[in-house]
Amino acid sequence: MSSVRRSLLLSGLPVLLVLGVVIWWVSRTAAAPAPKQATGPVLVHTAQVRTQDMPIQLHGIGAVQAWETVTVRSRIDGQLQKVGFREGDTVQRGQLIAQLDDRMQKAQLAQAIAQRARDQAQLDNARQDLKRYVELARQSAVNRQTLDTQRAQVAALQATLQSDEAQIQSAQVQIDYTRIVAPLSGRTGALLVDVGNLVRATDAQGLVVINQIDPIAVSFTVPDTAYSQIQAALQDQAGRNAAGRATGSAAGNATAGPHENPIQVEVLAQGKPQVLGQGDLVLVDNQIDTTSGTLRLKARLVNPDQQLWPGQTVDVRLILGTRRDALTIPDSAVQRGADGLYVYAADAHDQVRVQPVRVLVSQDGLSVVSQGLKAGERVVVDGQYKLRPGAKIAEIQDDAAGAKTSSAGSAS
Repeated sequence: MSSVRRSLLLSGLPVLLVLGVVIWWVSRTAAAPAPKQATGPVLVHTAQVRTQDMPIQLHGIGAVQAWETVTVRSRIDGQLQKVGFREGDTVQRGQLIAQLDDRMQKAQLAQAIAQRARDQAQLDNARQDLKRYVELARQSAVNRQTLDTQRAQVAALQATLQSDEAQIQSAQVQIDYTRIVAPLSGRTGALLVDVGNLVRATDAQGLVVINQIDPIAVSFTVPDTAYSQIQAALQDQAGRNAAGRATGSAAGNATAGPHENPIQVEVLAQGKPQVLGQGDLVLVDNQIDTTSGTLRLKARLVNPDQQLWPGQTVDVRLILGTRRDALTIPDSAVQRGADGLYVYAADAHDQVRVQPVRVLVSQDGLSVVSQGLKAGERVVVDGQYKLRPGAKIAEIQDDAAGAKTSSAGSAS
C-alpha cells in the first residue's frame, strides 16, 4: 500500500503543478485591464450646399446630317471631258464640277444666230417695201388690200425674229448645261463617272454627291412626355423675343428674325463629356412617333472645325431654360436607402445626422435638391460607409495641406 501511495503521489504532483500554473495564468489575464478602443472622429470629405443657377436640360441621342445635300446630275447627254475637283475636296458655290463636250451645242447656237440674221434682213426689206406702199397709197397708186398685206408680212417677220431670239437663248442654255457647277458650298464625295464616259440626263446615280457640313444638322429624339416642357419653353422664348423687340422698337433699334434667341442645343461625343458643337433648335416635328413614343427634333450648328460628320452618332443636350437659385450638392453625397434618398448632414459640432432629401435632377456631377437641405449646410461626400447617426467627423486633409503643415512644424 505504501508503494502504491508513493507512486500515485509521484505521478500526481506534476499534474497538480501544471494545473496550478494554468489557474495562475488565467487569473492574471482576467485581472489585466482591457485595452481601450479608439473613439476619435471619423475622417471624411464634406461639401457645402450651394445656391447656383442650373440649366434645365433634356437629353437625347441623335445622328449628324448634312445641312443640305445635292446629287449633281447632268441636264443633257454628252461626253464628260473634264472634272473640276478632286474627290473629297471642299467646293464653293458656282465652282466648276464637270465639263461636257459642247461642240454640238455651239453649232446649234451658230445656226440659230444665222437664222436670225437672215430673218432680220427679210424684215428690213419688208419694212422698206411697206414705206413705199404707204407713199403710193397716198397717191392712190396701190389699193388698200396690197398695203394691208405688206403690213401683215412685216408683223409676221417680226414674230419670226422673236422666235429666232428664243432659239438663240435656248441654244445658249444648252451650252450652259455643258458646264456643270456646284449648286452649294460643301464637301464632295466619290466621283461616280470617270472622264471620257457618256453622261446621260436620265442617269440616276449622277456625277457626285455634295454635302454641306458647315453649317451642319443634328436630328435627335426625346421622349414624347417632354413635348409639353419643350412647348412651354418655346412659348416662353417667343414671349421674351416679342418683349425684346418691343423694347428695341421703343429705343429705335428694333431687330427681328424667325430664330431670334432660339433654344440652345449642345452636341457631345457619344458616351463622353466632350462638347463637339453648339447650335439652335430649328425644328420640332409635327407629330409624335407612336411606334417608339418619341418626338423628333432638329438643330442647326456651325461646324468650322468639322468635328461633326454626317452619319455620326452623338449625345444631345437640349437646354430649355435656367433653374434660378437651385440648391446643389455633389452626386457622391446622395445615398440610397430603404426609405429613399438621404445624405449625411453635419452640424456646427461636426456631428452627423441622416437627412432624407428629394433630388429633382442630376446633371454634370451635381444633384439639384428641392427638399431636405438649406444653403450653407455641410454634407458628407466621401467616407459615408464608416458613419452612423450621431457620429463625430473630421475633415480629411489633402496631401498638399499635410505637407505644408509638416514643413511648417519642422521649421518652427
